[in-house]
Amino acid sequence: MSSTRKTRNSVSAGLPAEVLFACERHNVRLELFGEQDRNLKLLERELDLEIKSSGEGALLKGQDSEVELAYDLLTQLGELVEQGNHLFPGDVERSLKQLAKNRHLRLEEFFRDHVVISGRKHSIVPKTPRQKCYIDAIRRYDLVFGVGPAGTGKTYLAMAMALSALLRKEVKRVVLCRPAVEAGERLGFLPGDMAEKVNPYLRPLYDALHDMLDLEQGRELMEKGALEVAPLAFMRGRTLSQAFVILDEAQNTSKVQMKMLLTRLGRNSKCVVTGDVTQIDLPRGVTSGMVDAISVLKDTAGVSFVNFTEEDVLRHPLVASILEAYRKNGGAAAQESADKFEDSGGGGGNI
Repeated sequence: MSSTRKTRNSVSAGLPAEVLFACERHNVRLELFGEQDRNLKLLERELDLEIKSSGEGALLKGQDSEVELAYDLLTQLGELVEQGNHLFPGDVERSLKQLAKNRHLRLEEFFRDHVVISGRKHSIVPKTPRQKCYIDAIRRYDLVFGVGPAGTGKTYLAMAMALSALLRKEVKRVVLCRPAVEAGERLGFLPGDMAEKVNPYLRPLYDALHDMLDLEQGRELMEKGALEVAPLAFMRGRTLSQAFVILDEAQNTSKVQMKMLLTRLGRNSKCVVTGDVTQIDLPRGVTSGMVDAISVLKDTAGVSFVNFTEEDVLRHPLVASILEAYRKNGGAAAQESADKFEDSGGGGGNI
């Protein structure tokens, strides 16, 4: 960052302080402070500060500890911006929460852990410590379970890692699958051929794919057989060698289906299983294959479990509050499923 000057009217913790965060480069200020200083207003609101921006930087006024936190955050993010990193919506708020929890945290550990997909304008980076643990686990282990609520990036990050491995020729194909289970609704008879019948169940996977690859690139990979999106039932009888397999919505698999998929893996293959054990849509009395697998494989070497929470939700900020409210007031069945997962512990890669 550019030279920084500090002036304080007190150095005692808990007392009022005044600090000048100096940032003279206009392009850095614009990225760091946000349009119409929205990032500074966020810090004012969250830390109860008074912040005035100028061509020199930003003057921070408030309680000593909060001023120090804001100054550290702006310094670290400012250094990343100067190095060419972009701040996307929510980055400042998430960084603030993580830094408040761990004052020794270096934010560059997250922003520099890029998942590069050829042809994509911006690389994909983990937004929370648990997301970074998840990416590290996928790199290290051949079988990873990503378990937690919607919006935590379980499937998105797994797909980013899979496509990155494919385009770097670390694997020969990517296989994306999910069980075709109705989420509490009766869809009735669906017209069309087999592909058209199962397409509604696979739509979320296609949506994520289109966010990472342009239409032509995705179509070319599918035509070559290097990228496959299919219902879980289509995996039976196959051996998936040199493949990166992702099983999404795994909480809706049966025990037989889960075992079937996990035993399809051939040499030089990797599998990521994602799901939310509190959102099971199986018929009453049918045990979730994901819950069962977590229990069965908890002490198996080479398997990692990453447990996401509401803190990792990256959708609209209200989503995290909604999930927390449902968690506190959830039905006995959902809580029982979650308890089974918690009681199962985890293998050597449990996070």
